[in-house]
Amino acid sequence: MSNTVLTSVSASTIRHDWTLDEVQALFSMPFNDLMFQAQTVHRQHFNANQVQVSTLLSIKTGACPEDCKYCSQSARNKTDLEKERLLETEKVLQAAKRAKDMGSTRFCMGAAWRNPKERDMPYVIDMVKGVKALGLETCMTLGMLSKEQADQLQDAGLDYYNHNLDTSPEHYNQIITTRTYQDRLDTLDNVRSSGMKVCSGGIVGLGEKAVDRASLLVQLANLPKHPDSVPINMLVKVEGTPLSDVEDLESFEFIRCIAIARIMMPKSHVRLSAGRSTMNEQMQSLCFLAGANSIFYGCKLLTTENPETNQDIELFKKLGINTETVDDDGHELEHKIKTAVVDQQHSDLFYNAAN
Repeated sequence: MSNTVLTSVSASTIRHDWTLDEVQALFSMPFNDLMFQAQTVHRQHFNANQVQVSTLLSIKTGACPEDCKYCSQSARNKTDLEKERLLETEKVLQAAKRAKDMGSTRFCMGAAWRNPKERDMPYVIDMVKGVKALGLETCMTLGMLSKEQADQLQDAGLDYYNHNLDTSPEHYNQIITTRTYQDRLDTLDNVRSSGMKVCSGGIVGLGEKAVDRASLLVQLANLPKHPDSVPINMLVKVEGTPLSDVEDLESFEFIRCIAIARIMMPKSHVRLSAGRSTMNEQMQSLCFLAGANSIFYGCKLLTTENPETNQDIELFKKLGINTETVDDDGHELEHKIKTAVVDQQHSDLFYNAAN
């Protein structure tokens, strides 16, 4: 590994000029050295024993016109996912209240759209205002946004907007053809210029090459401003999608992605996102050691499986991890989470994970 990379890692400087060669050198480091570097950077900017907790709700499920090859919600993929209309605002607020009771500090709302139509905007704006009034941070993922729509959401109080790059520019056309990479970058520009915080990451295990994982991280880290939140998703394979039989990504390679995202984007929350249901406690623990400091609570993520909340509580206990929260009484928070688990598991507001 070059001295240039070692110096930049050790100094934990905020950079937007990463080269592909530098990132590939990070991927080639001995695993223990990489973990040490990532943990060193992590501790310079975060409490190493604290994790931010969010809850994700699908506010409109299925029938998406996009052709994303990994997605159960695409109308072009032959999955058994039941289509749902846009949820009523009151049902969204009920779900948000439950999420807050469980200890989440951020409530994320996702709709299976290419982009929101003007007729949809008043409804999603009402959702943002209602969730914000509960004292939660707000996040939405609605597809592509125009500058005007981004400004509207920012004016309503939306804190974060999620729009993933998904994969590298080089591999992108193998996964999605109905929107371009530049379309995604343009939406991120609109979100950033509105004043909202950007949540953007990608998915690994899509059948991409190792160089594509490095290229994805280069794209994210070289944005004009690092995303405030960087979700790193492991593909969850779904019957009926073109990627249902793709070869599994090796676990250590996924952990390396987490560690390198931490090194390249030192001040960002790196979210251990989709795919956790297939990870054992030891793998998740290594991800936290590598610098992951954000997760989704709850047994359902849009249409993907997620560990049940009580499993996360038990793992956090073993690791001595606390959740980022405005609640000063940690024991009271834990009690809230435990008593809310059963309610969530039987709630029809959270979609069962098929993805």
